[in-house]
Amino acid sequence: MNHNMHSRRDFLKTAALASLPLSLEYAAHAQTNPPAAPARAPHRGLEEATIAELQLAMSSGKETALSLTKKYLRRIKELDASGPTLRAVIELNPDALEIARDLDRERKQKGPRGKLHGVPVLIKDNIATHDRMMTTAGSLALVGSIAPKDSHVAQKLREAGAVILGKSNLSEWANYRGNRSTSGWSGRGGQTKNPYALDRNPSGSSSGSAAAVAASLCAVAVGTETDGSIISPSAVCGVVGIKPTVGLVSRSGIIPISRTQDTAGPMARTVTDAAILLGALAGSDSQDEATQNSNVVAGFDYTSSLDVNGLKDARIGVPTRFFRGASLAADVLRKAHDDMKALGATLVEFDENISNAGDAEGTVLSYEFKAGINEYLAWLGPDAPMHSLQDLIDFNLKNKERELAFFGQEEFEKSQARGPLTDQAYLDALERCRRRSRAEGIDAVMDKYHLDAILGPSGGPAGTTDAVYGDRDVGGSSSPAAVAGYPNITVPAGHVMGLPVGISFFGRAYSEALLLRIAFAYEQGTTHRMAPKFLERIG
Repeated sequence: MNHNMHSRRDFLKTAALASLPLSLEYAAHAQTNPPAAPARAPHRGLEEATIAELQLAMSSGKETALSLTKKYLRRIKELDASGPTLRAVIELNPDALEIARDLDRERKQKGPRGKLHGVPVLIKDNIATHDRMMTTAGSLALVGSIAPKDSHVAQKLREAGAVILGKSNLSEWANYRGNRSTSGWSGRGGQTKNPYALDRNPSGSSSGSAAAVAASLCAVAVGTETDGSIISPSAVCGVVGIKPTVGLVSRSGIIPISRTQDTAGPMARTVTDAAILLGALAGSDSQDEATQNSNVVAGFDYTSSLDVNGLKDARIGVPTRFFRGASLAADVLRKAHDDMKALGATLVEFDENISNAGDAEGTVLSYEFKAGINEYLAWLGPDAPMHSLQDLIDFNLKNKERELAFFGQEEFEKSQARGPLTDQAYLDALERCRRRSRAEGIDAVMDKYHLDAILGPSGGPAGTTDAVYGDRDVGGSSSPAAVAGYPNITVPAGHVMGLPVGISFFGRAYSEALLLRIAFAYEQGTTHRMAPKFLERIG
């Protein structure tokens, strides 16, 4: 969820609630034009290593999938389970080392499957895997739950040869439970910290995925978004995040909030790596209707779209209302505008409201969550620990000392009171959302001003973690693309007192290739990405 509109859905609790122990003993098409950076062996250990660098190291024999997996596991032990204690990883894959060994044997016998062969990846703990890992959305209610089959996302990663290293922590139930929540907290995983300053919020709900990528606990990660949950944490953790068009990446096997807004997407330290991961994830799935009538081209190489001159002659829309409240990051955003002009873009300001769905979005999500969560729990089968939203509500009440110690479950209760998806109130709200965000929103201004993309602030610098008041509103522009189901990409744009600030590019449905071209040109022309220093606090 977007912590800008619905901050109660981005959690974070400072207190260490009951959490399961995290152990490393779990078994124990063309490249860019020109390339983003020359490939080299991983430097400074694994810090900031790109997929191209990891592949070079494996192809040269300097590293193997097994050695890289061991190194990432060691880094997780040093930075996540101890040291700064980021709590970005909720569970490690007990089969990760054996998977890596198998992929090394395959590389020797047949060569690599592709760019992700042997690359360690983390996925959010609402993305189902049929293995020895649980899928819990961070909730104690689903501890012990093993999915009956892989999600389509997990299946695609395995097919690409990625090593699923483990599950990342998140804002519990993807930040859709109660009011005054704070991002990055889950009952099972505890509090995720922002690696730039440990007292700062990593935002949500894909908090762990963003923090893990920023801290180089993995090569890349997968997050999910309903409204802002990839874009916001990516921005405040200084990484690249892609919220794809709904239907580009399957949602089957992912614990849902909204059938009309949910999507999984890549989180990475570079646009190139995010593009590689997006190509691996995209594809149609018979279990997700949204993918079946889409423009999905399975196996498309999004890196073929990347061009350092991608901003030349591009027309970028600037919705002035999104930038008025961005005072803390005003200098960063002004510099971003100047940089884009210097890189050849034409910026076109407009004041039309492209996110005018009002309360309709909340109504849609409230109806869809109940329908979606009941369907997911039924998919788990009769032996699942929970079978309905009401069961979850009852569990939380019985375990309120651990689950409800800091905030309640008002969103759960509101959703439980909703009727079926045939209710006129739901149908009217859904129609308003789609019309206001699409025909009268993004599509309208792009047609009127002949735009290639729309620019927005991804949000301001991270606020402090606050278990009493909950999340601080740091602004953002995620809602138009989220409500429309259109793509959105955030890229690092600078820093405020050492804290990252991001800029977003969004546009029409299935315009990922164009947006990546623009985002890559901005990234390469500015190079704002800076590794975190794990400061205790700012100032």
